[in-house]
Amino acid sequence: MAHEPTTDRGRRSRDRIVEAADALIDDQGVRGAGVDRIIARARVSKSQLYHFFSGKDDLVRAVIADRFERVLDAQMSMLTDLGSWAGIRRWLDMFVTENQVHDLPGCPIGTLAGELAARDEAARADLAGCFSTWEQYLVKGLESMRARGQLVPDADPEQLATVVFAGLQGGLLLAKTHKNIEPLRIALDAAFAHLRSFRAQAEHPQEHT
Repeated sequence: MAHEPTTDRGRRSRDRIVEAADALIDDQGVRGAGVDRIIARARVSKSQLYHFFSGKDDLVRAVIADRFERVLDAQMSMLTDLGSWAGIRRWLDMFVTENQVHDLPGCPIGTLAGELAARDEAARADLAGCFSTWEQYLVKGLESMRARGQLVPDADPEQLATVVFAGLQGGLLLAKTHKNIEPLRIALDAAFAHLRSFRAQAEHPQEHT
C-alpha cells in the first residue's frame, strides 16, 4: 500500500524517485525505465520506493502528474491571458520558440500519451485529464472573447480549442520526428487562422488585441 510522505525527508525521497523515473522515462521510455534503474538513480532502497508507490504503474502516474504540473507552471502567465488575439498568438509562438531553443523535444505529455494510451487505462485517463484541463484555459479565453463580441455568436469554444490542441500536438510530433521546426510553425499558423475565421465582422480594430 502506498503512503504519502509525512516528513521533509520523506518528501525529498519521494521527489527523488519521481525525478529519477521521469529522467529515465525521458531517456529510455516507460518500458526501459525499470525499477532497479530507478532506485539506483534516485539513491533509495526498493522498500522506500514501494513505501511511496504501490508499483511501477503508480509511479508512472506520479510522473504524469509531476510533468503536467511543470507544464502548467511554465505557461501559467500565458494561459491566464488567452482572452485576446494577442494573448493566443503569444502563447502559440512560445511553443515555436521553446522548441527551437531546446532542440525539438516534443510535448512531455504527448510523448507519454503516445506510449501509454493504448496499454495502461489508468495512465490514459490521467493523460486525458491533463489535456482536458490544459484545453480549458483556451476554452475560457475564447468564451470571454465571444461574450465581448470578438467571436461570432455560434463559435464553439470547445471545438475551437480541440482544433488548436490537435494542431499543437500534431505539429510538435512532426517537428520532433523531422527535426525541423517548420511543421509546428505551419500547424500553429493554420490553427490561429482557423480561430480568426470565427472573429466577428463587427469587431472593432482596438479589440484585435
